[in-house]
Amino acid sequence: MKKSKSNARGSAAKGNTPPTTVDAYLAAVPEPARSTLSKVRAVIRSVVPAEATEAISYGIPSFKYKGSLVWFAAFSKHCSLFPGSKAVMKMFEKELKGYPTSKGTIHFPVDRPLPAALVKKIVRARMAEKERKQG
Repeated sequence: MKKSKSNARGSAAKGNTPPTTVDAYLAAVPEPARSTLSKVRAVIRSVVPAEATEAISYGIPSFKYKGSLVWFAAFSKHCSLFPGSKAVMKMFEKELKGYPTSKGTIHFPVDRPLPAALVKKIVRARMAEKERKQG
């Protein structure tokens, strides 16, 4: 998997130097959120094709495939997955019951990642959406 770099500041960045890689972003995130996001990252990686890239976008980790695909981040009281599509959020509305959602973000506890099967479905739906748009 290729990695691209950016100079945007991440939500969990510590110190004066903003993270420029996903690894640097995660290193700055305190536990248990770091382990939680690492699990989410691994699940996303297991689904995206080899040509997908990781980057820091809008100051948070993202995966890019035919454009921006999904983002994830740690905040003080929760972690988030940003599917980047209202249609995909709507598609999984029933499965997302029990998780706070708002304007394109899914919140989950810092110590408990979203179910791997759900993350995989969301990422696959986003990839399909990207492929349809590039037709």
